[in-house]
Amino acid sequence: MSRSLKDLMNHMPQTGKVEWIGTRPAKKAPLESRQQVRVSEENGLEGDHYSGKSRKRQVTLIQAEHLEVIAKILGKPMIDPQWTRRNIVVSGVNLTAFKQQQFKIGEVILETTGDCHPCSRMETNLGPGGYNAMRGHGGLTTKVIKGGLINVGDQVELLPKEFTVDKK
Repeated sequence: MSRSLKDLMNHMPQTGKVEWIGTRPAKKAPLESRQQVRVSEENGLEGDHYSGKSRKRQVTLIQAEHLEVIAKILGKPMIDPQWTRRNIVVSGVNLTAFKQQQFKIGEVILETTGDCHPCSRMETNLGPGGYNAMRGHGGLTTKVIKGGLINVGDQVELLPKEFTVDKK
């Protein structure tokens, strides 16, 4: 029995896991690694300089598997998540499949607002070619639908449409 594309996009049997959390206390400041972060609908991540003005970029995420790809492209043994300036690193799930969807991490519900494109700082942080190595691997931007706590080790799961929270 074949399933429709709509049905396939609405359900994902795989779940991911939070591997790393970081916040930026000030613009251009290095990220601070955290084991837990409180998240609010109004301000995004507690302790992060970005306080959610447009709400479209309150929390940024990147896949751990993409960090491995970026490292290989650049000929490096590894990429420290702090260098990418993303807030949360997840493993075990395809973040691209979360586009235009809501998903849950710990107590928090996020909604994807777009791709998290690399900036020119990637040349400084990752070395020559860093910007282009990150293209297509930069992760997602999200807005907070429901606040709460996120911890390293928390499960990351797509919310089927029937369980999504009204955005109004």
